[in-house]
Amino acid sequence: MTGTTPIRVMVVDDHPMWRDAVARDLSESGFEVVATAGDGDQAVRRAKAAGPDVLVLDLNLPGKPGVQVCKEVVAADPAVRVLVLSASGEHADVLEAVKSGATGYLLKSASTEELRDAVRRTADGDPVFTPGLAGLVLGEYRRLASEPAVPAGGEEQKAPRLTERETEVLRLVAKGLSYKQIAERLVISHRTVQNHVQNTLGKLQLHNRVELVRYAIERGLDDE
Repeated sequence: MTGTTPIRVMVVDDHPMWRDAVARDLSESGFEVVATAGDGDQAVRRAKAAGPDVLVLDLNLPGKPGVQVCKEVVAADPAVRVLVLSASGEHADVLEAVKSGATGYLLKSASTEELRDAVRRTADGDPVFTPGLAGLVLGEYRRLASEPAVPAGGEEQKAPRLTERETEVLRLVAKGLSYKQIAERLVISHRTVQNHVQNTLGKLQLHNRVELVRYAIERGLDDE
């Protein structure tokens, strides 16, 4: 829960029994399931109408693939966090999902408790990955950082000034630490870490953790 307000969740899967079971488990755990969908086009429409905090999304969908759903939903509302829940552990699927804007990636073999925890952490903005996949994603961040993005207008923008603490948090994000780990390392609250990340995103005019990590690695902050 976020304070006393239930986390609003939408579940997207083309298998009705699985979709209903996940929605029921989350609802019984205190989450507010605001919508479900069984195909890609339906998912985009309903997500825009329902405005969930977390979209629990399967990748293999009829009509429109999950990665495209992720792109469209996040583009329409960057505040929506996407947790992919997939049967596939293929590296290409994981990386494509992350590059499409997913915050986390969990295999369907995960337990109900692992799913509940993943939804809570995703709502908080933490990257959540089935064990073994986090290192893969960080490696992809590093690869992307070796291909510098062209700034808008084709000219180098003057870097905004970050506070010492914002830079410190950014450095730890680039090293792949979760918000909880950063909070413990710096002896500050989880919420304070979130606030620093949000402030940094705003200053740098970035939209998500993928872009933030790339920015940090491009500037060598992960090596400090």
